[in-house]
Amino acid sequence: MMTIRRSADRGFADHGWLKSFHTFSFADYHDPAHMGFGNLRVINEDRIDPGTGFGTHGHRDMEIVSYVLDGALAHQDSMGNGAAILPGEVQRMTAGTGVRHSEFNHAQGNATHFLQIWLLPAAAGLQPGYEQKAYTTAEKRGRLRLVAAPGGVDGAVTLHADASIRAGLFDGDEAATLALPAGRKAWVHVARGSITANGQQLQAGDALGLEAEPQLVLAQGNAAEVLVFDLAT
Repeated sequence: MMTIRRSADRGFADHGWLKSFHTFSFADYHDPAHMGFGNLRVINEDRIDPGTGFGTHGHRDMEIVSYVLDGALAHQDSMGNGAAILPGEVQRMTAGTGVRHSEFNHAQGNATHFLQIWLLPAAAGLQPGYEQKAYTTAEKRGRLRLVAAPGGVDGAVTLHADASIRAGLFDGDEAATLALPAGRKAWVHVARGSITANGQQLQAGDALGLEAEPQLVLAQGNAAEVLVFDLAT
Protein backbone atom coordinates (compact mmCIF):
# COMPACT_ATOMS: atom_id res chain seq x y z
CA MET A 1 0.00 0.00 0.00
CA MET A 2 1.26 3.47 -0.89
CA THR A 3 0.11 6.78 0.58
CA ILE A 4 1.11 10.12 -0.92
CA ARG A 5 1.52 13.17 1.33
CA ARG A 6 1.69 16.27 -0.85
CA SER A 7 3.75 19.28 0.14
CA ALA A 8 0.81 21.66 -0.21
CA ASP A 9 -1.25 19.60 2.25
CA ARG A 10 1.26 19.93 5.09
CA GLY A 11 0.70 22.17 8.08
CA PHE A 12 2.38 25.58 7.94
CA ALA A 13 3.44 28.08 10.58
CA ASP A 14 4.81 31.56 9.87
CA HIS A 15 6.46 33.04 12.96
CA GLY A 16 8.14 35.85 11.02
CA TRP A 17 11.70 34.75 11.77
CA LEU A 18 10.77 31.08 11.21
CA LYS A 19 8.73 29.51 8.44
CA SER A 20 7.95 25.85 9.04
CA PHE A 21 6.10 23.16 7.11
CA HIS A 22 4.86 20.23 9.23
CA THR A 23 4.49 16.81 7.57
CA PHE A 24 2.86 15.53 10.77
CA SER A 25 0.91 17.17 13.60
CA PHE A 26 3.13 19.56 15.52
CA ALA A 27 2.55 22.45 17.96
CA ASP A 28 -0.58 24.36 16.86
CA TYR A 29 -1.04 22.20 13.76
CA HIS A 30 -3.19 19.18 14.61
CA ASP A 31 -4.48 16.64 12.10
CA PRO A 32 -5.67 13.31 13.54
CA ALA A 33 -5.00 11.66 10.16
CA HIS A 34 -1.33 12.69 10.27
CA MET A 35 0.05 12.07 13.74
CA GLY A 36 3.16 10.27 12.48
CA PHE A 37 4.09 7.17 10.53
CA GLY A 38 5.26 4.15 12.48
CA ASN A 39 7.75 5.52 15.02
CA LEU A 40 8.49 8.60 12.87
CA ARG A 41 6.83 11.45 14.73
CA VAL A 42 8.03 14.74 13.17
CA ILE A 43 9.43 16.04 9.90
CA ASN A 44 9.49 19.84 9.96
CA GLU A 45 10.96 21.73 7.03
CA ASP A 46 12.28 24.90 8.65
CA ARG A 47 13.72 28.13 7.29
CA ILE A 48 15.32 30.40 9.87
CA ASP A 49 15.96 34.06 9.06
CA PRO A 50 19.49 35.45 9.52
CA GLY A 51 20.40 36.40 13.08
CA THR A 52 17.50 34.48 14.64
CA GLY A 53 16.78 31.02 15.99
CA PHE A 54 15.30 28.78 18.65
CA GLY A 55 16.15 29.94 22.17
CA THR A 56 17.09 27.47 24.87
CA HIS A 57 14.33 24.92 25.42
CA GLY A 58 13.99 21.35 26.64
CA HIS A 59 13.09 17.89 25.33
CA ARG A 60 12.72 14.43 26.83
CA ASP A 61 12.49 10.88 25.44
CA MET A 62 12.95 11.63 21.75
CA GLU A 63 15.59 10.97 19.10
CA ILE A 64 16.05 14.28 17.27
CA VAL A 65 17.86 14.43 13.92
CA SER A 66 18.80 17.63 12.08
CA TYR A 67 19.58 17.54 8.35
CA VAL A 68 20.82 20.86 6.96
CA LEU A 69 20.08 21.69 3.31
CA ASP A 70 21.39 25.27 3.09
CA GLY A 71 23.13 27.66 5.45
CA ALA A 72 24.43 26.71 8.88
CA LEU A 73 22.74 25.80 12.15
CA ALA A 74 24.57 26.78 15.35
CA HIS A 75 23.87 24.27 18.11
CA GLN A 76 24.43 24.60 21.88
CA ASP A 77 23.16 22.20 24.55
CA SER A 78 23.22 21.40 28.25
CA MET A 79 25.62 18.49 27.62
CA GLY A 80 28.33 20.99 26.69
CA ASN A 81 28.15 20.53 22.94
CA GLY A 82 28.56 23.49 20.63
CA ALA A 83 28.85 23.11 16.87
CA ALA A 84 27.80 24.47 13.50
CA ILE A 85 25.79 21.96 11.47
CA LEU A 86 26.49 22.42 7.75
CA PRO A 87 24.94 21.03 4.55
CA GLY A 88 25.87 17.37 4.19
CA GLU A 89 26.06 16.89 7.96
CA VAL A 90 23.66 14.86 10.10
CA GLN A 91 23.21 15.61 13.78
CA ARG A 92 21.57 13.24 16.26
CA MET A 93 20.57 14.33 19.75
CA THR A 94 19.17 11.82 22.23
CA ALA A 95 16.93 13.79 24.59
CA GLY A 96 16.44 10.84 26.96
CA THR A 97 16.06 11.90 30.61
CA GLY A 98 16.19 15.53 29.56
CA VAL A 99 18.30 17.97 27.57
CA ARG A 100 18.14 21.70 26.90
CA HIS A 101 19.43 23.20 23.68
CA SER A 102 19.29 26.15 21.27
CA GLU A 103 19.64 26.40 17.48
CA PHE A 104 20.53 29.68 15.75
CA ASN A 105 21.35 31.05 12.32
CA HIS A 106 24.21 33.49 12.91
CA ALA A 107 24.73 34.20 9.19
CA GLN A 108 24.03 37.66 7.83
CA GLY A 109 21.89 37.72 4.71
CA ASN A 110 21.35 33.96 4.35
CA ALA A 111 18.49 31.84 5.66
CA THR A 112 19.19 28.41 7.12
CA HIS A 113 17.07 25.66 5.56
CA PHE A 114 16.93 22.34 7.38
CA LEU A 115 14.80 19.34 8.28
CA GLN A 116 13.98 18.70 11.92
CA ILE A 117 13.15 15.02 12.45
CA TRP A 118 11.85 13.32 15.60
CA LEU A 119 11.73 9.56 16.16
CA LEU A 120 10.31 7.71 19.15
CA PRO A 121 13.18 6.03 21.02
CA ALA A 122 13.40 2.31 21.65
CA ALA A 123 13.18 2.95 25.40
CA ALA A 124 12.37 5.81 27.76
CA GLY A 125 14.86 7.32 30.18
CA LEU A 126 17.97 6.98 28.01
CA GLN A 127 21.18 8.84 28.82
CA PRO A 128 21.20 12.08 26.79
CA GLY A 129 23.71 12.04 23.94
CA TYR A 130 24.95 13.86 20.86
CA GLU A 131 26.60 12.91 17.58
CA GLN A 132 27.35 14.70 14.31
CA LYS A 133 28.85 13.39 11.06
CA ALA A 134 29.41 14.68 7.53
CA TYR A 135 28.58 12.78 4.34
CA THR A 136 30.02 13.83 1.01
CA THR A 137 28.03 14.42 -2.16
CA ALA A 138 29.88 11.48 -3.74
CA GLU A 139 28.66 9.13 -0.99
CA LYS A 140 25.03 9.99 -1.79
CA ARG A 141 25.24 10.46 -5.55
CA GLY A 142 22.97 7.95 -7.32
CA ARG A 143 22.57 5.78 -4.21
CA LEU A 144 20.96 5.67 -0.79
CA ARG A 145 23.68 6.24 1.78
CA LEU A 146 22.89 5.05 5.34
CA VAL A 147 23.27 8.14 7.56
CA ALA A 148 21.51 7.10 10.80
CA ALA A 149 20.91 3.61 12.21
CA PRO A 150 20.95 1.54 15.41
CA GLY A 151 24.50 0.73 16.43
CA GLY A 152 25.96 3.30 14.05
CA VAL A 153 26.56 0.63 11.40
CA ASP A 154 28.35 1.50 8.14
CA GLY A 155 29.52 4.84 9.48
CA ALA A 156 26.01 6.11 10.25
CA VAL A 157 25.21 8.20 13.31
CA THR A 158 23.77 6.04 16.08
CA LEU A 159 20.00 6.02 16.50
CA HIS A 160 18.50 4.74 19.73
CA ALA A 161 15.31 3.88 17.85
CA ASP A 162 14.02 1.00 15.74
CA ALA A 163 14.59 2.98 12.56
CA SER A 164 17.18 3.94 9.99
CA ILE A 165 17.61 6.90 7.63
CA ARG A 166 19.19 6.91 4.18
CA ALA A 167 20.00 9.95 2.05
CA GLY A 168 20.46 10.09 -1.71
CA LEU A 169 21.04 12.50 -4.59
CA PHE A 170 19.53 11.66 -7.98
CA ASP A 171 19.60 13.33 -11.36
CA GLY A 172 19.04 12.12 -14.92
CA ASP A 173 19.53 8.36 -15.30
CA GLU A 174 20.62 7.80 -11.68
CA ALA A 175 18.38 5.31 -9.85
CA ALA A 176 18.34 3.14 -6.75
CA THR A 177 16.40 0.12 -5.51
CA LEU A 178 16.01 -0.72 -1.83
CA ALA A 179 14.49 -3.97 -0.54
CA LEU A 180 11.89 -3.32 2.18
CA PRO A 181 11.76 -5.95 4.94
CA ALA A 182 8.43 -7.61 5.67
CA GLY A 183 6.62 -6.15 8.64
CA ARG A 184 8.28 -2.74 8.28
CA LYS A 185 7.14 0.64 7.02
CA ALA A 186 9.07 3.06 4.81
CA TRP A 187 8.69 6.80 4.37
CA VAL A 188 10.20 8.69 1.43
CA HIS A 189 10.63 12.45 1.84
CA VAL A 190 11.77 14.61 -1.08
CA ALA A 191 13.86 17.43 0.36
CA ARG A 192 14.34 19.16 -2.99
CA GLY A 193 14.03 18.59 -6.71
CA SER A 194 11.72 15.90 -8.07
CA ILE A 195 11.80 12.11 -8.50
CA THR A 196 9.58 9.09 -9.05
CA ALA A 197 9.20 6.61 -6.18
CA ASN A 198 7.58 3.31 -7.17
CA GLY A 199 6.15 5.10 -10.17
CA GLN A 200 4.70 8.00 -8.17
CA GLN A 201 5.87 11.46 -9.21
CA LEU A 202 7.06 13.45 -6.20
CA GLN A 203 8.13 17.09 -5.93
CA ALA A 204 10.06 18.91 -3.21
CA GLY A 205 8.18 18.61 0.09
CA ASP A 206 6.14 15.61 -1.08
CA ALA A 207 6.36 12.26 0.69
CA LEU A 208 5.34 8.67 0.09
CA GLY A 209 4.44 6.14 2.79
CA LEU A 210 4.96 2.46 2.00
CA GLU A 211 3.43 -0.51 3.80
CA ALA A 212 3.64 -4.17 2.71
CA GLU A 213 5.64 -3.18 -0.37
CA PRO A 214 8.59 -5.46 -1.28
CA GLN A 215 10.88 -2.71 -2.52
CA LEU A 216 11.39 0.97 -3.19
CA VAL A 217 12.52 2.10 -6.64
CA LEU A 218 13.76 5.66 -7.09
CA ALA A 219 14.27 6.95 -10.66
CA GLN A 220 13.90 9.91 -13.01
CA GLY A 221 15.38 12.36 -10.55
CA ASN A 222 15.73 16.03 -11.36
CA ALA A 223 18.23 17.60 -8.92
CA ALA A 224 16.55 15.46 -6.23
CA GLU A 225 17.66 15.06 -2.63
CA VAL A 226 15.74 12.30 -0.88
CA LEU A 227 15.54 10.87 2.63
CA VAL A 228 14.24 7.31 3.10
CA PHE A 229 13.16 6.04 6.53
CA ASP A 230 12.94 2.36 7.46
CA LEU A 231 10.53 2.24 10.40
CA ALA A 232 8.94 0.04 13.02
CA THR A 233 5.20 -0.42 12.58
